[in-house]
Amino acid sequence: MPGGLTALLDDVAVIARAAAASVDDVAVAAGRAGSKTAGVVIDDAAVTPSYVTGLTPDRELPLIWNITKGSFKNKLIFLLPGALLLSEFLPWAIIPILMLGGLYLSYEGAEKVMEKLGGKKHGDTLEDPIEDLAKFEKERTAGAIRTDLILSAEIMAITLNEVAADTLFTRAVVLALVGIAVTVAVYGTVALIVKMDDIGLHLAEKPGAGAQKFGDFLVHAMPKLLTALSFIGTIAMLWVGGGILLHGLEELGWHAPAEIGHGIQHAVEDMTGALSGILGWATYAAYSALAALGVGAVVAVVLHKVFRVGSDGAH
Repeated sequence: MPGGLTALLDDVAVIARAAAASVDDVAVAAGRAGSKTAGVVIDDAAVTPSYVTGLTPDRELPLIWNITKGSFKNKLIFLLPGALLLSEFLPWAIIPILMLGGLYLSYEGAEKVMEKLGGKKHGDTLEDPIEDLAKFEKERTAGAIRTDLILSAEIMAITLNEVAADTLFTRAVVLALVGIAVTVAVYGTVALIVKMDDIGLHLAEKPGAGAQKFGDFLVHAMPKLLTALSFIGTIAMLWVGGGILLHGLEELGWHAPAEIGHGIQHAVEDMTGALSGILGWATYAAYSALAALGVGAVVAVVLHKVFRVGSDGAH
């Protein structure tokens, strides 16, 4: 798993473990956990705007709200009880399930890269004529919720791992509060990002040169930011997906893939002095993304060329 994301998620786990020591402190600890999950906020906040880019302004917030509701369902209805059942009866299954999620993220990220490089597009995009807007939005919402499910599972699994020895009630409360805090942080940020251009238009109409100038800046900057976030979202899918796969392989006893990445990371750290922490983390994150790109590309080719998934006339 990428070092930066691991550290941030480990913070969640540490706080969750502290919460387990005293049920009275659970709410405070979970609130602090939400503020520490900056890595997940960045991943989700980068991925989600790509699902609303290009839609009319009046459809942006409704789509984000639908994704937010789906995220709450993912965490509280599916993942929370599923995580508790797994911890009780099948604790060994958590890592393989997470790896399947990592494989999906790797595939989705690799497919986007392949499409950008000229590969065939699979499914409708905003570049194509949209004949049924309601159907298109429904498909986009479903895609965002699937991605959210995998990122949410990673948070819940690591938090669960740290409170697995505590009571069922404590585990449930900690998981619920952490899930709620992260969801509010992520999709509140996303809503602010995608509506920033509307805020800019409002400011541009206000009296005062300063407000108007800043408003004009927001209006012109937001389309570029959303385009950049679409690119960052693809990188985030690969970074997180590859990290999940490498971490899972380590847990299953196959250390070589992750050890190669850590070896490269340490070599970069040894050469970069004061910037060693940042550049070392970035090196391992890049290694994780490249690993995911390779694995995801293989999966994409097998699905589209061998099994004809997504091909015209295929079901």
